Amino acid sequence: MEFKDYYNILGVDKGATEADIKKAYRKMARKYHPDINPNNKEAELKFKEINEANEVLSKPENRKKYDKYGKEWKHAEQFEEQQRQQQQQQGKSTRQQQSYQQGYEGDFGGGDFSDFFSSMFGGRGATGNSRTAGFKGADYSAELKLLLTDVFKTHKRTITVNGKNIRLTIPAGVADGQVIKISGYGGVGANGGANGDLLLKFNIKNNTNFKRDGDNLLLNVDLDVYKAMLGGEVTVDIFDGKVKLKVPAETENNTKVKLKGKGFPVYKKEGNFGDLIITYQISVPKNLSAEEKDLVEKLAKLRNNG
Repeated sequence: MEFKDYYNILGVDKGATEADIKKAYRKMARKYHPDINPNNKEAELKFKEINEANEVLSKPENRKKYDKYGKEWKHAEQFEEQQRQQQQQQGKSTRQQQSYQQGYEGDFGGGDFSDFFSSMFGGRGATGNSRTAGFKGADYSAELKLLLTDVFKTHKRTITVNGKNIRLTIPAGVADGQVIKISGYGGVGANGGANGDLLLKFNIKNNTNFKRDGDNLLLNVDLDVYKAMLGGEVTVDIFDGKVKLKVPAETENNTKVKLKGKGFPVYKKEGNFGDLIITYQISVPKNLSAEEKDLVEKLAKLRNNG
């Protein structure tokens, strides 16, 4: 299940009071209510998100669980029951350890006695002291929306997850749908356990005329029929500029040209790029004048008679 930042959805911070939450909910609900936004799917989804957020944050017990366990807040009872059972088991082990100590005290020297109980109780020793095992916090999932032009270069960006601002370095070449793990930015661990992790998924929208294919870029380039027949030059957009290409005479439709190293950056390989693959699409002129038609007919006769 994807983590939803309910505080962000309602536009409040983590320290908001119940009154703040109630006021924010009413404001957002009026804005996105289906009666005000008929046949608006986006508003309908937003309205459902707002109600979901309010259902959690407006109830103190639910809010407490959400703050502690994040997206797994509905399973808080299971987590806590698991902790209780483990603590009980550890207490039982401690009592057993003390019993063994009393029963065998006359049969072992200090060193052997310690080694014996280390093997029996996982290194907790013969003193009866044990540490309560910690539970790692829940992992959070979040989505970051970017444009294709955003990930052409490595850059820094700040995101907010569960009320925390996280400063990230976004490597050039990151892919749509790619998930990266940011250690320690998930839910808070229990009993001294480590924090969970943040699993960040990239949603990259292509805002260019290029099609991305891994590290390569694909681009269709229109070529008029005259240049295709006679040859010439054409100026082509690459991702970060323009290049001039020579077009050979008698270039056919769908001819492909590969420009090495003019594609997309390779993820985490600074200075390495894929290729740009151009496909020429020959365009036929329309709305010919009478003179143009006459010339084309003459050309056709020459070709046929030849």
